[in-house]
Amino acid sequence: MAKSNDSTRNTTRASAAQGSTPPPAQHVWLAGLGAMAKAQEQGSKAIETLLSDGLAFQRKSQAEAQQRLHEATERLSHLATDFGQQATGRVDKLEHLFEDRVAKALHRLGMPTLLDIQMLTDRVAQLESQLAAALKTSSASAKKTPTKTTAKTAAHVPAQNSGKTAAKKAAKTPAKKSRSKSA
Repeated sequence: MAKSNDSTRNTTRASAAQGSTPPPAQHVWLAGLGAMAKAQEQGSKAIETLLSDGLAFQRKSQAEAQQRLHEATERLSHLATDFGQQATGRVDKLEHLFEDRVAKALHRLGMPTLLDIQMLTDRVAQLESQLAAALKTSSASAKKTPTKTTAKTAAHVPAQNSGKTAAKKAAKTPAKKSRSKSA
């Protein structure tokens, strides 16, 4: 049996040496040539496919980038708004603190407050309106009263009294004139 195995091996080697199958290096070479032939045939199709895939990827990545940019902008605007509100609140607190301290200092010095001045202004306006009403009433009654009282007084006063009153008036009048001349 060993002889038959050896003889089979020899025939296999002889047929391989005569050659229908190429050596491994030649296999690699032929595979490379086949790949190059296929690449030439399908190269333009592959490039077009790659270009369309690249454009789709670029559009998708740009849309994603714009969405993230929009989200980041919203976050920053919210942060800026919150920061602005906090800063405004702190400035308002500081402003009120300053106003309170100034008001206390003015109160210690005896200065009236804005409320005090407003109350006084309202009171003066009220008194002015009352005075105007009183003057209007008194001027209306003064115009009516002297004419009636003079007529009534003259009718009731006896003749002797009216002469004495006239003499008193005459005596007072020159004294007034002499004072005004000396002054």
